[in-house]
Amino acid sequence: MTSTYTVEKIAAFVDGCSNSAIQKDLRDLVARHLLDSIGCAIGAIGAKVTHDIKAVVDAFGGKPICTLIGGGLTSPDRAALYNGCLVRYLDFMDAYLRPNEVNHPCDNIMAILAAAEHMGGSGEDFVTAVAIAYEIQNRLLDLPTMRGHINYTTPLAFSVAAGASKVLGLDKERITNALAIAGVGAVSCAVIQAEPVSNWKGLASGEAASRALHNTYLARTGITGTLGVFDGPHGIFQIVHERLDTDWTTEWFAYARRSSIKKYNAEFQSQSVVDLAIELRDAHKIDVTAIKSIHVEVAQGAYDVLAGGSYGPKTECRNKEQADHNLMYLLAVALLDGEIWPPQFDPERINRDDVQDLMKKVTAAPNDDFSRRLGPEMPASLSIELKNGEVIKGEKATFDGFWSTPMSWDQVKAKFERLTDRRLEKGLRAELAAAAQNINTIPVKDLTKLFGRVSPLSV
Repeated sequence: MTSTYTVEKIAAFVDGCSNSAIQKDLRDLVARHLLDSIGCAIGAIGAKVTHDIKAVVDAFGGKPICTLIGGGLTSPDRAALYNGCLVRYLDFMDAYLRPNEVNHPCDNIMAILAAAEHMGGSGEDFVTAVAIAYEIQNRLLDLPTMRGHINYTTPLAFSVAAGASKVLGLDKERITNALAIAGVGAVSCAVIQAEPVSNWKGLASGEAASRALHNTYLARTGITGTLGVFDGPHGIFQIVHERLDTDWTTEWFAYARRSSIKKYNAEFQSQSVVDLAIELRDAHKIDVTAIKSIHVEVAQGAYDVLAGGSYGPKTECRNKEQADHNLMYLLAVALLDGEIWPPQFDPERINRDDVQDLMKKVTAAPNDDFSRRLGPEMPASLSIELKNGEVIKGEKATFDGFWSTPMSWDQVKAKFERLTDRRLEKGLRAELAAAAQNINTIPVKDLTKLFGRVSPLSV
């Protein structure tokens, strides 16, 4: 019998994907993204926002099944919430890009890991499930998401349900219902990304993944979902005024392989131009006090989110959530400090006069040619005029970490070590890196038991 509904087609893809379908290069990609995500999570422990999430998890408890990063046990969905929010909070995690859209595939990892820990699963099965989730979430971004006024956490619900279903061992019928239940209540407004940017920008994906995992457990019991979530009357296709007629039996994992890792602690679409700014700063030994003006051009999607386009003006920048989504601030602090890491988002740094004054000299515009080139590239240009009349210009298409110029294991490990420096004892840091790198050959619990040894007191 031919599948009728999109969720049935996706479920058939999930059900038919065995461990042997995930080739070595993709397994290596998942392992690198796993290590990167763990580093981002440990780097976020102790922030007030993540502390507040942990306080809620602790206050309401949960059956002690899955390990929290930093210690403690709770239910799978609450582990997905807290650990997922840790990964996301710094805004230093991975990303996938297509014209006018961006998401963060690693938002799947902690929810699927919680399900795998609950099941006592193998690392090999976990990696297969994560690869499936990356492929589904990235493919679904071909639908209008942000450009259809829907937040990118909407596709995440489907991908988490798919990956969790795989490690839970659900049959095709229950996978279909998991997708349907998780997806139908997951339609989220893109206004989350708009000014004034709030804490929820960095927490929505953790909550969405937690809810999708919870709903997958409901489907596991036999509860049925709305099969027409995509195709039915008033379904997602009608909401966004476009269909996605994907053949889920071909081109397996081409989308998953286009996932990137951030080089800088800044919104993904800023990575190339931030890299360019630091290169020009160092090559020309730019004295920021001599700068008269700065002009940046980026693709339309980046302009809309970061530079005063459709998501609102970027004239005000006083907190972390605003700063990491403000291209004017990002360029100013990159030119001043020569890097963008978590310290660049301390409130004192954001509000210091030097960066507040310099960001006022930045103007931005969308570039149609850059928009057309987006996907295989992330092009951007920068023009810095000095007070003596000299103009320093540059253009950059990608950065180390972009999917076409990926980070090596050594580069990912160096990022991990810097994020966890002074937060982890050296031996534990080495054990975590080794467990992530060898995840395909170890039980999942060999990794998660290390999470419990990450002491918040070391932060």
